[in-house]
Amino acid sequence: MPGAILVDSEAIAVRNITKRYGTLNAVNNISFAVRQGEFFGFLGPNGAGKTTTVRMLTGIIEADDGVALIKGSRAGSLKAKQMAGVVPETANAYIDFSGWDNLMLMAELYGVASGKAKERSQALLESLGLIERKDSLVKTYSKGMRQRLILGMALVSDPEVLFLDEPTSGLDVQSARLIKDLLRSLNAAGKTIFLTTHDMDEANQLCDRVAIINKGQIVAIDAPEKLRTATRGRNSVEVSFRSGVNSESLAKLAGVKELEKVGDKYRLYTDNPSELVATLVDYSRAAGLKIVTLNMLAPSLEDAFVALTDKEARHA
Repeated sequence: MPGAILVDSEAIAVRNITKRYGTLNAVNNISFAVRQGEFFGFLGPNGAGKTTTVRMLTGIIEADDGVALIKGSRAGSLKAKQMAGVVPETANAYIDFSGWDNLMLMAELYGVASGKAKERSQALLESLGLIERKDSLVKTYSKGMRQRLILGMALVSDPEVLFLDEPTSGLDVQSARLIKDLLRSLNAAGKTIFLTTHDMDEANQLCDRVAIINKGQIVAIDAPEKLRTATRGRNSVEVSFRSGVNSESLAKLAGVKELEKVGDKYRLYTDNPSELVATLVDYSRAAGLKIVTLNMLAPSLEDAFVALTDKEARHA
C-alpha cells in the first residue's frame, strides 16, 4: 500500500487510517509517527477518536482505510502483537489467580521461557511493590495493586512498544507516582511508550511529544512545552488574599481579560502579567488587603488543549 513504508526511526507509523461507524467517521484519515524510544502522549476530549485509534493500533479492530505499523509489522498481526504490551484502563487480570500466576500465564501466552519468565516476574513484582502479595489472589488486591499488576503483565514479555490507557486513573497518589516513576525508567532504558490520558499534568510531566485528536482528526502534534507556549492570550496572574475580596472589583482591574476562582485563589488572565502584578499590589494597598501569594503563570498544556479543541469546535 502506498505510504506504508516504515522509516527506521519510527516505532509506530500511522498512514491515513480511517474508521467508520455508519455515517460517522470516528477516525478520519489521520497520519502520525512515534519515534523509537519516544514517550508519546495521545490526548483528546471524550468521543474524539482516541480509543478507536488505540484499538486499531493494538489490533482489536481493523481500519477501514489506511495502514498502521508497529515496528514494521501491520497492526493486529501476530508479530505486531508479540512486540507490543497493552495496559488497558480497566484491570483485566484473573481475579481467582494469584499475582504470580497471572504473570506466569501471560509469559506462557507470549512464549517466554520458564526461567526467564520467573526472573522477570520476580523483578517486576519487586519494582511494582507487589512482591509481598505475589501469592495472594488478585480479588484481594486494591485497585492500585491491580493496576500495577496489569502493568507487570504487559511487561513480562519485554515488549518493544508499550500502550497505556489511563494507567493512573482513579489511583491513590502513591500508586500513581510509583507507576509514573517506573514508566520513566522504562522509557529511559529505550522502551517506546504510547500513553492515552485525560490528565494534562501527567502528559506534561512524562511525554516527549503529544498529539491532540478532536472529532476524529489530529489538530496538533508537538512537544508539550511548544504547545503550551504557543497558546497566546492565556497568560495569567494568580493571587490569594488573607481576607475576603470583592471579585467584581478584581475583574474590573486594568488589563484583566477574564477572572477565574481556583480554590482559595483568583486567576486573572491578561496580556501583560508584569503590569497586572503591579496593579494588584497597588489595589491591595488601597483596599487594605494582605496578599498571601502572587504568581505569574504561563499557559498550561491544559490551556493549549482547550484552545485547540475549542478552535476546532468553533470552525465545525
